[in-house]
Amino acid sequence: MKHLALAAAVLALTAAAHAQETKVAVAISGWTGFAPLTLAKEAGIYKKLGLDVTIKKIPQKDRHLAIASGDVQCAATTVETWIVWNANGVPTTQIFQLDKSYGADGMVVKPGIAKIADLKGKTIAASAPGTSPFFLMAGMLSKNGLTVKDVKVVNLEPQPAASAMVTGTAGIDAAMTYEPYLSTVRDKPEAGRIIATTLDYPLIMDTFGCSPKFLADNPKAAKALADGYFEALAMIKADPKKSFEIMGADVKQTAEQFERSQSFLRWQDRDANLKFFTGGEFAEFNKMAADLLLQAGVIKAIPDLGKLADTRFLK
Repeated sequence: MKHLALAAAVLALTAAAHAQETKVAVAISGWTGFAPLTLAKEAGIYKKLGLDVTIKKIPQKDRHLAIASGDVQCAATTVETWIVWNANGVPTTQIFQLDKSYGADGMVVKPGIAKIADLKGKTIAASAPGTSPFFLMAGMLSKNGLTVKDVKVVNLEPQPAASAMVTGTAGIDAAMTYEPYLSTVRDKPEAGRIIATTLDYPLIMDTFGCSPKFLADNPKAAKALADGYFEALAMIKADPKKSFEIMGADVKQTAEQFERSQSFLRWQDRDANLKFFTGGEFAEFNKMAADLLLQAGVIKAIPDLGKLADTRFLK
C-alpha cells in the first residue's frame, strides 16, 4: 500500500508540474539563426523553465497572420519585419535579439551578371514584400542606384529560390536566399555566384517577439523564453557537437553541415542584447529600415517605432 501511495504522490506531483507549464506556440522557419530555439525545446531547457513550447514552421510572409489569429503567440523574424507587421495592424513586441547575419543571407546571380546594377530589367526570385529576402534585395538595389520597380520580382521562398539557381531555371537571373540554402549555391559555382551578402550589406538581424496580450498575461513565461534562449547559447559553447547534431537534424543537415552554416552568423548573448536595444543601434536601424520600407511601397505609413521592443525580460 505504501508503494501505491508513493506512486500516486509522484503522479500527482508530475501532473501538477505539467499543469503549471505555460503553453506557447512559436512560429519560425528553417533559418539557421533560429536554431537555438529548437535546441532549447529539444534539449529540455524550456521544459525545465516551466514552458510547454510548440514550434511551428510558418513562412515569414504568413507569420503575422498566425499571430493575429491566435494560432501562435510568438515568432522569430527579422527586425524590420516587426515594423511591417505593426504598420499592417498586427501589434507585436520584440523581447530579445537572436542573431546577426555575417554572410548568411545573400543575392545569387547567374554567370554573366557582373554587378548588381546590371540587374535593371532582369528577374529576381525573392520572398514576398514584408519578408527579409525582399528587404535585403530592396536595400542592395537602393545602394546601387536601383529600386524594386527597376526589376521583375518572382516570389519564391529561400529554399526554392536557391534550387532555381542550382537547377538553372529559365527566366530567373538572380535569387535572394539564406543559410542553409545559400550553401547549396556556394557548392555549385557553375550555376552562378554569390554577388553580395550581409557582409557587404549588413541589413539582416533577427529578433524574437510576441503579441502584447501574451506578454501582459504571461510575463514569467516571456522571461523564461528569453532565459531559455540564452541557456541554449551556453549549451552550444559547452557541447557544440551535440548541439549542432540537434539543430542540424531539424533542417536535415549533419552536425558538420550545420556547423558550417552557423559560421556565417553570430548569435547574440544577453550582454549583446542589452547593448543592441539600449545603445542606439536598434533605434537607428529601425529609422533606416522604416524609410526603406516606405520607399519600396511595403508599408504606407511608419508605425510608432518607440513601441517595438520591451527590454524588461533581458535582465
